Amino acid sequence: MNENLFASFIAPTVLGLPAAVLIILFPPLLIPTSKYLINNRLITTQQWLIKLTSKQMMAMHNTKGRTWSLMLVSLIIFIATTNLLGLLPHSFTPTTQLSMNLAMAIPLWAGAVIMGFRSKIKNALAHFLPQGTPTPLIPMLVIIETISLLIQPMALAVRLTANITAGHLLMHLIGSATLAMSTINLPSTLIIFTILILLTILEIAVALIQAYVFTLLVSLYLHDNT
Repeated sequence: MNENLFASFIAPTVLGLPAAVLIILFPPLLIPTSKYLINNRLITTQQWLIKLTSKQMMAMHNTKGRTWSLMLVSLIIFIATTNLLGLLPHSFTPTTQLSMNLAMAIPLWAGAVIMGFRSKIKNALAHFLPQGTPTPLIPMLVIIETISLLIQPMALAVRLTANITAGHLLMHLIGSATLAMSTINLPSTLIIFTILILLTILEIAVALIQAYVFTLLVSLYLHDNT
């Protein structure tokens, strides 16, 4: 059977209509909430993790930067749940689409940069020219720093896309190898299947780590501009 290796990355459609929006809106529904005064263990653990993550990311920020805490916590929860949802069989991972990751990275980066130019324009402009730069190198360094600033959102989006896509492709290849070897050699099949289980555990960790890295880098961009 010839199967397209990249078929799982194609945006799904229902009756010819794109279903990506519904899939993107689905992960927040999986987050449990409580209406009671005393929470259960799941809600308590969830609140503890959110508080720990928020405290770690906001520790380096001033009062103005901490106003972004709700947005950053919402961002890391959204990316993490979306990545984990994509590990389920016959599912779709929106974060494997570069367009979606750019749609998250560019507004966040632009908001941080615009805030930096509005609140402390001297420090923002000083990043384009390090102190003590020789005069002949000034034009070149300004161009290099400008390009470095402009590619920050692209680096954010490509990093997330590449890591999630690479893991899914590797799981697809090893899973196909397990099915192919199941009718040929049983001991080899068990070894490959064990590797597949370990890779799945690794992908769960990667899904959470990449959500944290994406949000942490946005938080660092915000710290540089507040």
